[in-house]
Amino acid sequence: MLAGQLKGVSMDAPHSWRANPASTLYGRWRLAALGAIALLCPSPGCSVYMAAVGSRDPDMGLVHRGATRGEIEMQLGSPIQTSDGADGGRVDVYEYEIGNEPSAGRAACHGVMDFLTLGIWELIGTPIEAAQGETYRATIWYDERDTVLSVNHSPD
Repeated sequence: MLAGQLKGVSMDAPHSWRANPASTLYGRWRLAALGAIALLCPSPGCSVYMAAVGSRDPDMGLVHRGATRGEIEMQLGSPIQTSDGADGGRVDVYEYEIGNEPSAGRAACHGVMDFLTLGIWELIGTPIEAAQGETYRATIWYDERDTVLSVNHSPD
């Protein structure tokens, strides 16, 4: 094969193959490698965000007989289920999480590990953060004045 017959190389313009690296085997391999890295490495930040946000633990000492519905909702949030109770009252079911408070220290550790492993740490860190905390349910019976009559806590 003559030098002037090489595919992708022009003898009139030396080094013209550098203008389009994808036209060479080396350029195609490099693009494939970069694409594979982009697909295999999840975007860093999920475990960092999960550790930084979390949810504060409710003060369960404030969830007791005689408390008002407003006081209960300040601690546990809005109920996930509401139904009419006996004697004109109501029964609310709340779902809350304990043990997943926001932590700047955990978030910083996840960020450092993300940086050191080029994002691969997310494969380990995100499941770790997802397992933080334990979910509970509280069933609370109110009277007609929205005052707590009874509280029942149970793991979800």
